[in-house]
Amino acid sequence: MARHSTPDPSRRSEQSRTAILTAAAELVAEIGFAKLTIEKIAARAGVGKQTIYRWWPSKGAVVFDAFLAASEDTGGGLALPETDDLAADLRAVLRPTADELAGPAFDRTGRALVAEVLNDPALLREYRERLLDPLLAVTRTRLERARAAGRIAPDADLDLAVELLYGPLYYRWLHGLGPLDHAYADRLVQAALRALQP
Repeated sequence: MARHSTPDPSRRSEQSRTAILTAAAELVAEIGFAKLTIEKIAARAGVGKQTIYRWWPSKGAVVFDAFLAASEDTGGGLALPETDDLAADLRAVLRPTADELAGPAFDRTGRALVAEVLNDPALLREYRERLLDPLLAVTRTRLERARAAGRIAPDADLDLAVELLYGPLYYRWLHGLGPLDHAYADRLVQAALRALQP
């Protein structure tokens, strides 16, 4: 007698969600953000448009989630090492950030997302809550511990220090001003720590 298994809706939903994110990532790399549509994502993923709109309010939100999913798949995470060498710990974060910004796969998607985030207040809030604010917070926490250990000045402005570390990377990437490599990341760490030294 044949046994019939009951379909698992949560598994089917997760398969659909994964297919949508994969389709969005592939399409934005192939045709660019401007030509990307919900219809094209749905067709590539093999789902209906209503399935996409059930989870995301816009194509920008889908692409943002696809970007976050790709970062997680490649081992991206919001963790800073904590050793006795603050400079090495900061380099361990800024070097991969420079690598990601310099990568051609990120460049096209990243620029499209920046434009979309600036024009969509809801997406900007999500970007802040899910990506930018957590990154800045873990970096600030690492600097707070360094300050408590006497490695940086007791009156150091840690919010400004975090901006000194990440701001120039994004400025250079956004304006195409020069190479984004480990040497540049190392110089940023050196300059920031010189400004913060006791």
